[in-house]
Amino acid sequence: MKRKNTVGFDRESPTDEAALERAERLANLLTLSYEPMLAWRLDGPIEFWNAGAERLYGFAQDEAVGHTSHALLRTEFPIDFADLRSQLKDRRDWFGELRHICKDGSKVVVESHMQMFNDNLVLEANRNITKRIEIEAALGESEQRLRWLASLVESSDDAIVSKNLDGIITSWNGGAERIFGYAASEAIGQPITLVIPDSRQSEELEILMRIRRGERIDHFETVRQHKNGSFIVVSLTVSPVKDASGQIVGASKIARDITEQKRNQEVITTLAREAEHRSKNLLANTLAAVNLSQSSSPEGLKQTIVGRIQALANVCSLFVATRWIGAELSAIATQELAPYSEVRGKRVIIDGPQILLEPDAAQAIAVVLHELATNAAKYGALSASNGQVRVEWSHAADDQLCLRWVETGGPAAREPTRKGIGGRIIEQMIVQQKGTVRFDWRKDGLVCEITLPV
Repeated sequence: MKRKNTVGFDRESPTDEAALERAERLANLLTLSYEPMLAWRLDGPIEFWNAGAERLYGFAQDEAVGHTSHALLRTEFPIDFADLRSQLKDRRDWFGELRHICKDGSKVVVESHMQMFNDNLVLEANRNITKRIEIEAALGESEQRLRWLASLVESSDDAIVSKNLDGIITSWNGGAERIFGYAASEAIGQPITLVIPDSRQSEELEILMRIRRGERIDHFETVRQHKNGSFIVVSLTVSPVKDASGQIVGASKIARDITEQKRNQEVITTLAREAEHRSKNLLANTLAAVNLSQSSSPEGLKQTIVGRIQALANVCSLFVATRWIGAELSAIATQELAPYSEVRGKRVIIDGPQILLEPDAAQAIAVVLHELATNAAKYGALSASNGQVRVEWSHAADDQLCLRWVETGGPAAREPTRKGIGGRIIEQMIVQQKGTVRFDWRKDGLVCEITLPV
């Protein structure tokens, strides 16, 4: 007599009743097991489907038995099913991960152990590892994010440092090494006061007090000290660091080196002040030239004013080449006397060493040479065909510029009974620069000697 057991395959009836009871008890345990178990023919349908399989996949026993298991569950195999069948036939078992789709459409990942018996019956026991896979994936993503964040921290140009509530450094990135000069091995374990100048040690106490209160410190500009002793202007952002329970256990600090930025701001401020000073001085010279200008006709007055303003404009164009440091004296003289120079026969001779005049002095000399040249063209050496002007200068040991204007070959120079407008402008310009002017009215032409501190 044969007896069909709960699993669904036939065996000879045991002669031993105790053995039969044990087999039935084992079959019942398999049926009620929490772990999903099913039995299927290698080339046939499901013959056994336990309670654990019902709970995991959602299919009742009568919905599963009689169907092909991997069609019912739309199984995704890690290898071709043909290879899996071959391994079962050769080795009688197989172990690996499978992906199934439940009745409600949800996906599960199981760790599957298959055992094949002689009659091609495969007993499949599965363990749901979906949560484990999800956790591992999440941990992998977290680890990748942490690596990414660590890479960002390490490659940052800013110093990113952490410290505990006692001010002891616990981390030190590459930016901190570049800004402060200490390697991580030198800094970690040391107090953060390592990079704080003696005069600013009290700042750290204030920062730690605020961190303990849970406050964040944003863009605090201060000074820190490099390993070589030099000072660095930094912008600090300090934030509390909390543990898993929410307790503040330390602080993270980001320090940005703004030393160069501060220098640039100071340079811009200085240049702005300098530009303001130069502009006011230029306008003052222009106003003086306009106020002292006279002529017998409106057109003559216009030409006089235009000439004097043009002299100031010409020297300003020379400042551009030196970024308003000043202008070279020979360039000023050449520029102002260019209209009176001739290709044939030198009517204008310019001779002297290179001297860079500051803008105020350069403007004064430009106006002076313009006045002297204009006077020579109207009444002096440049009004005669054979007349000649020589401009020469020297730089004395006491930092005095000695400039001489010498006219020859023109009408005899006569000292005026009263000082003219041109003479007054020349004296005003030179006196403003704390210099002196001397006119010598000779029969051969005018000689003007100017002494100016440079």
